[in-house]
This record gives sequence, C-alpha cells and structure tokens, in this order.
Amino acid sequence: MSILNGTVVLDLSEVYQAPLAAQVLGDFGATVVKIERPGSGEILRGYDSHATAQGTMSSYFAAVNRNKSSLTVDLKTEAGVAVVARLAARADVFLHNYRPGVMDRLGLGYDQLKTSNPRLIYAESSGYGETGPLSKNPGQDMAIQSLSGIAMGNARPDGSPALVNTPVVDFAAGMILAQGVVLALLERERSGQGQKVQTSLLNAAIAMQSLEAGSQLVYGYETRWINKSLNFIFQTKDGWITVLGFFRVNPLQLLCQALAIEDLSVREGLGTAAAQLARKDEIYELLRPQFLQLTTEDALARLVKQDILCSPLLSLAEALDHPQVRHNGMVVEVPMPEGHRAEVVGNPLQFSRTPASIRQGPPRLGADVDDVLRSFGFAEGEIAQYRQAGTFG
Repeated sequence: MSILNGTVVLDLSEVYQAPLAAQVLGDFGATVVKIERPGSGEILRGYDSHATAQGTMSSYFAAVNRNKSSLTVDLKTEAGVAVVARLAARADVFLHNYRPGVMDRLGLGYDQLKTSNPRLIYAESSGYGETGPLSKNPGQDMAIQSLSGIAMGNARPDGSPALVNTPVVDFAAGMILAQGVVLALLERERSGQGQKVQTSLLNAAIAMQSLEAGSQLVYGYETRWINKSLNFIFQTKDGWITVLGFFRVNPLQLLCQALAIEDLSVREGLGTAAAQLARKDEIYELLRPQFLQLTTEDALARLVKQDILCSPLLSLAEALDHPQVRHNGMVVEVPMPEGHRAEVVGNPLQFSRTPASIRQGPPRLGADVDDVLRSFGFAEGEIAQYRQAGTFG
C-alpha cells in the first residue's frame, strides 16, 4: 500500500512549485484532484509553444501533473465556489499558490473552509509570504533569485550578477511545501485537527543559502564556494571537466600525480592548500595545457585514481541519458492523452517498501469532471444542473 493511500488532495495551484508539491503527494498514493479554470486550464498548459504548434500536451505541464485528475470549475461564479467548498469539506488537503488574500475573497480561505472541515490541511505557497511589505507582489523564481542574494552570489568573474536558468527556488519551495503537508498530516493523527501550512519562494531561497548565510550572519563575510579551494573548470581534448580541491591537504600534489608531471607543490610558496589557493590563477595556467592533451574520459580516470573530486560537464540531454541517472530511476515514462508514452523526470525519493508509483499520466483539461464529482457524493442531477449553468466550462 502507498504511504498516502486514501489521502484526498485538492490542487488549485499553477506553474511549478505548488503543482510539484501536489505531484509528490500523488506519487506516494494520494488522490489528487487538479482544479483548473475552464477553457485554457492552468498556465503551464499553454506555455510550451512547441507542443501548442503540434496540438499536443505541454511538456512543462506533463512534468509536474502526473497522478492527478482534472476538474474544471469557474471560480468567478458563486456556483463554482460552492462546488469547490463542498469538495473541500471532504478533502484532506487543500493546496494553492494564489497571492495572499485571493482565496479569502472568494470564500475559500482557511478560516472559511475549516468551519465545515476542521481536519483540513490548508497548504499555500506565495512569492514573499502571507503578510509583510511585499506580500501582495507577484512572485517568480528569477525575481526571488534577484532579491534573495542568489543572483549576486552566482556573479560572474567581472562581478555582474547571474541568474540560474533552472528554477531552483520553485523546486525547493515545492518540496518544502510537500514536507509541510506530510508533517501536518502526521500531527493530525495525534490531535485530530487540521491546520494551515505556509511557505514562500522567498523563504525557500533564504533557506537554500543556510551555509552562506551562516558566514554572513555570524562573521560578516561572503562565502563563494568556487573560491574556497583549488577548484577549476578545465577544457579537455573533447569537452570540459570540473576539478575540485575540497577536503584535500595538498590538492596540487594530487593533481600533478594524476597528470604524471613534476610535483609543483614542492616549489617555493606552493606547499600548502592555503598557499596554493593564493596562487590559483598561476596554477591554472600551468595545468591548463596538460588537460588539453587528454580526453575527458582519460582525465576523469586519472583524477578518480588519485581520489580527486571531479566530474564531466554535461548538457542536460547528456545528463538525462547518463547511466547513473537511468539506474536511479530518475527518468520515467508516463501515458500521454494523445495515446503515446513520454519520458519525464521521476521522483527523487526512494523507499524500500512503499516506493513512488505512476498510476496515471497528466490529465486532459476537464477530463474527470463527472468522475470526481460522483466520488465526492454529487448526484447525477446536480452535476447536470451545474453543467447546464456553465460551472465547468
């Protein structure tokens, strides 16, 4: 039996972090109902221009919406709000990432829903937090990278800030939100009471920098990991390789041994890791020609033999096809609405008895309206009346 079997989740979220959280819950057995606007559905359905041109499902939507049913409801109508409130009365988790205050104005805030379902776990993620000077602002991963210090911490050698292409803050916030939901469900087993669970992109971005924040808060200095040791990116005969001197007493000596060249660490002023770090640029110029003579595979073999931390620099396509990634089950197949199967990223958590599972692929928009409503106790006549009124689009 799956860990969250029998847990019912209403997912009113869009884009990445909160849909990811709901998918994590679904991967481990929760019944997840994705509630979307009629017509266009959630934003990611229409954000993959390649898929749109072909008339197929968005790859972005497919990436974070497996193991979910799709229910379309017009929340601009009283009937639509009433339907969702009725669903929430029988759900275990209500999850959304609308701006603070939006759900309350609709009549779907925590204080409103808990009156009919005191066991409800109400999970929400925002850009900046539920209250505070920026709480009403729209949040987005790159904007939060900029505000939180991540972009400056990732600055180029010339000092100009650099954004990380991968939405790392969204991912972190989504996983944190899923963790919060599971913790709240665990606590509910003891107390019998639900509660509100919140996080934000900003909170996640600051939390991600715990180590760097430690040096800033405790001693007032900035930590840049690439500069903390004899760390390099070298070009090889056929690619690129990252070489790291972390946790080694004399990294230069090990590098020289790997390259089968004279031990440069015996030169005056290069005998310790600290001294080597002070002359890092000089060492780079000495070693760069040596790596250009080697293939990436040869260089890796030599470095690994000397127990030096190293890795090839791969494209995402190459990484997704790497034997270790495939062995770890990080690429999985899901059935698509068009009838074929497609590969997406799997769940990173592994359990010995109750692993993640794929029970259904990403749903077509509004594909499960009748089935969902029946499972929540709606009579056929009620469903017909709501449909006639345009509640489901």
